[in-house]
Amino acid sequence: MLREVMRRIDAYRGKGVWIHRLSLAEVLGQLDDAEQRQRAGAQLPLLGIPFVIKDNIDLAGHPTSAGCPQFAHTPAKSSSAVERLILAGAIAVGKTNLDQFAMGLVGTRSPFGACENAFDPRYISGGSSSGSAVAVAGGLVSFALATDTAGSGRVPAGFNNIVGLKPTRGRISATGVTPACQSLDCVSIMALTCRDAAEVARLVAGPDAADPYSRRDGEIPPARYVPVSRARVGVPADAQLQFFGNQSVEKQYRLAIERMKSLGATIVEIDFDPFLRTARLLYEGPWVAERLNVTQQLLNDAPTALLPVTRSILDGARKWSAVNLFEGMHVLQRLKQETAAVWGRIDLLLTPTAGTIYTIAEVEENPIQTNINLGYYTNFVNLLDLCALAVPAGFGADGLPVGVTLIAPAGQEQTLLEIGHRFHGDQKLPLGATGLHSPDDGALLPPVESGVRVAVVGAHLSGQPLNWQLTDRHARLVSATRTAPLYQLYALPGTTPPKPGLVQSGEGGSAIELEVWEMSVDAFGSFVAAIPPPLGIGTIALEDGQQVKGFLCEDVAIRGARNISNFGGWRAFLAGE
Repeated sequence: MLREVMRRIDAYRGKGVWIHRLSLAEVLGQLDDAEQRQRAGAQLPLLGIPFVIKDNIDLAGHPTSAGCPQFAHTPAKSSSAVERLILAGAIAVGKTNLDQFAMGLVGTRSPFGACENAFDPRYISGGSSSGSAVAVAGGLVSFALATDTAGSGRVPAGFNNIVGLKPTRGRISATGVTPACQSLDCVSIMALTCRDAAEVARLVAGPDAADPYSRRDGEIPPARYVPVSRARVGVPADAQLQFFGNQSVEKQYRLAIERMKSLGATIVEIDFDPFLRTARLLYEGPWVAERLNVTQQLLNDAPTALLPVTRSILDGARKWSAVNLFEGMHVLQRLKQETAAVWGRIDLLLTPTAGTIYTIAEVEENPIQTNINLGYYTNFVNLLDLCALAVPAGFGADGLPVGVTLIAPAGQEQTLLEIGHRFHGDQKLPLGATGLHSPDDGALLPPVESGVRVAVVGAHLSGQPLNWQLTDRHARLVSATRTAPLYQLYALPGTTPPKPGLVQSGEGGSAIELEVWEMSVDAFGSFVAAIPPPLGIGTIALEDGQQVKGFLCEDVAIRGARNISNFGGWRAFLAGE
């Protein structure tokens, strides 16, 4: 299959999709590695599934440019999100084009060329995640990793007839992502269907101690699933809608409202003004100064390395002071309180993804205002700590896709995905630009939120005799890592199959190799019930500072047992015996 994927990529004639492509040998090498891990007992739910990575997200051993050749560097380590996908068996095939430093919603602000719309090359693809969207829409890959600070994972999804999930901030780790506006950045997911987006989100979501904005268990509001038949769907008052003269988009949006009604939703008109005032803060307020964090040195030392439009935005960011930032924060807090009253009346908000679309020529003629117009319905989402899902909503009279976006408070991705799944499937639209259709089987989607993570150090490791107790419960391998240097490992005598015992010893202990697996809460309960004494489940500190549940041993069981901590782990001990 991967050979056919690479052949299809070679044959694709759309311009501006790629910045860096992997060779066939590199792609097949990833597959060989994944298949070896599967033979050793690892569960790989994405085995052989090809995906692309926006080129502001790191892939180990391959350059990250953020759309600026002079900034390009080759990381030794992949981003956390990419690592988790590769661990699940997914195959990275390349790095995709973007608006330089993720600063734009148009897909034309790149020295690697404007990325053409998958349906009409005269039109923009949308940005900044332009190449990611077109690679998915063109059927080149199954899904893509993107980023979304101001709408970058939603606008290109809407313009290319695909799904774009912008999760709750901190749901997916941004470690290994070149920041745009770090306090607001999100890793987003692009896919042909809500089902695919939900599955990818499930596999990459989770806390990461290396990301200062990652949210740990309990820090994201709990999901409160609302079916579409009981959903209160907010829509802006007519006077607050803006389509910039595009009657096709207006028509499809109004049809989308009627479609929601036909699915059983209750439509509630809201005052959209506080959302619009929030949106203006992103580029008309001090948050734009945060974009200097990464680019200031380049702007000072080599300003011509930046595109003129990028440089003008960053030059304008220099005027903001710390006082301005605090003033903006106070304004934002007041707006959060205003919008909180709206969420008491509705479960989700339905807006156009963008009010219009432009040709590449129109954007080149007026690069600033066209970009501002495209952010009308997107810029407020991250500032207000909301999650959002861009979903296809049909085609205009010009044959171009039109999208709508479902928006909800933090933590409510599941409601958005379920309702988006129903809304999308109800239309019987083609998938992206592939011409293929996917039947709506009506089944619920996999949950986005993380399950319980449990660390194993012995007979439950991949390839070991009790690993089946994890795989039979559909647990997935999250990472192979080590404990903090606080533990001792003992070979327990008389156990069948042979098992080690991990004991916390405090300062002067050792770092012990382990695997972290994730499973549902129900599966975790049955797993714990099957654990024989002297083992039990406690809390284990990992070397990166995270804490997870894991196997610990009663102190009484290690009397007379052999201390094998010097081996560094159970596998090394078995190999050394």
